[in-house]
Amino acid sequence: MRTAVAIMWIVLIPAAITGCQRQVDEGPTELNGRHFVFNYRVSTATYLINLARKAEIPQGSFAIAEFENPMGGDPLVVREKIFPFWDRITLQSPAVHCVRKDRPYAVNIRLVDADGKTLQTIRTEVISDEDQSVLAAKPLVVGPVYSINPDLLKENGRIDFTPEKCPAAG
Repeated sequence: MRTAVAIMWIVLIPAAITGCQRQVDEGPTELNGRHFVFNYRVSTATYLINLARKAEIPQGSFAIAEFENPMGGDPLVVREKIFPFWDRITLQSPAVHCVRKDRPYAVNIRLVDADGKTLQTIRTEVISDEDQSVLAAKPLVVGPVYSINPDLLKENGRIDFTPEKCPAAG
């Protein structure tokens, strides 16, 4: 068991960081970070986008982020209220599935004021340096004390690290 946990740490900690080209319209923020976050404990992957404030943002503003769905279909949309005193804005997608290594995924962000006027548009891409297959299909732990997920235990006492089944890359 200790060996499995050690291997998991070695493989998953450095997972997913890089980004690609971006286009940024002038506005009150600048893009200063974008990557996928793989959480091995609960077997989820999410986009994480960071914006740094470089000018005043009006009260009542919000961000609308559209994240390309790695499984296909409609983009995943998040609406996040922005407070004028924030120096940094962090946008996180809901959990995504079937992220593939070295494939660019589109992210479109609009900053909008309280009246619905667009303050800034940001278009970028996020690229993972790992496939989501580094995660088990089910959470490794459950509960507040991180107990081993009983659904992952095989009859021989080993843990099932089988990844989520994803459609073949097209």
